[in-house]
Amino acid sequence: MSQFSQGAQAQNRVAQSIGFLLLDNFTLISLASAVEPLRMANQLSGKELFRWHTLTHDGLPVCASDGLQITPDAAMQSAPALDAVIVCGGVDIQHSVKREHVSWLQLQARQGRLLGAVCTGSWALAKAGLLDGYDCSVHWECLASMQEAFPRAAITTRLFSIDRNRHTSSGGTAPMDMMLHLIGQQHGRELAAGISEMFIYERIRNEQDHQRVPLKHMLGSNQPKLQEIVALMEANLEEPIDLDELACFVDISRRQLERLFQKYLHCSPSRYYLKLRLIRARQLLKQTSMSIIEVASVCGFVSTPHFSKCYREYFGIPPRDERAGQQGNNLVMLLPIPEHQVSSSAVLALNRAQGESTFASVRI
Repeated sequence: MSQFSQGAQAQNRVAQSIGFLLLDNFTLISLASAVEPLRMANQLSGKELFRWHTLTHDGLPVCASDGLQITPDAAMQSAPALDAVIVCGGVDIQHSVKREHVSWLQLQARQGRLLGAVCTGSWALAKAGLLDGYDCSVHWECLASMQEAFPRAAITTRLFSIDRNRHTSSGGTAPMDMMLHLIGQQHGRELAAGISEMFIYERIRNEQDHQRVPLKHMLGSNQPKLQEIVALMEANLEEPIDLDELACFVDISRRQLERLFQKYLHCSPSRYYLKLRLIRARQLLKQTSMSIIEVASVCGFVSTPHFSKCYREYFGIPPRDERAGQQGNNLVMLLPIPEHQVSSSAVLALNRAQGESTFASVRI
């Protein structure tokens, strides 16, 4: 699938058409988090950069998980020409994915569409075999079941994952972060920042941010000692507890402790402890004005050089660059298509926005 270069001129691009496939009991907040940045991108630029279409398998209304009913724009089989399809999942995802969904998504893949998902929608793509060999994200409630059901998919705890032409996001507001990154890549960071300001969205998170996954959803209820050890680690980041002491606290041997971590968390106890401290350090760097020396200290590092070395090895950039917001970006872009005459809610929203003071306030 061809891509635009980052320097391509936005004004020469045709509006990109995105289909949102709504499954039964989809989560409304995830759909809104994905669609609203597109609407605001059009409003702030004063141009129809994006158009969107809601789809169901039969064109009939569908209920969100909160009971609100949405009337789609079309049935998936009669959808207008699309650049991308994003599956919107939610509650009871295993029973919401129908054979018709799977067949249609496989057809979209054969036709070269960019495919994505929000909340638990990744289940549908995985069931269609479209995430084999791809990194993907899903809401943490679905994490363990997806790992078991689809071992060929590389399921991560990241807020969202962009792997070639697969864009997948966890739930809640995470789809907004994914969309803001795509918009920023295509049309410039100024536009993405403007959208963030309009939504009073304090910080645009990126692919390196992870969901806060309750350990019980990763381990089940059969490993209380491991859960207790991790809770002790999380409560003692500034002054890390020695591993022998941790083992003693829960009445197991050091060797048993190491086996538990390798079996269920796929790393050593010391590596997991270091990860917790580095994730905490990243939060402090991004969300506070604490100096790097202070951050290193409260996260249990004896020296700033050691902290910087560990941070760079884990996140790929030094703490100073993290604070300055100099993250790299390798994002795949949505593809445009030739203009076609289709009634679009995007056009209606853009027309309504012309009376807003922010209309065409960001130049791209």
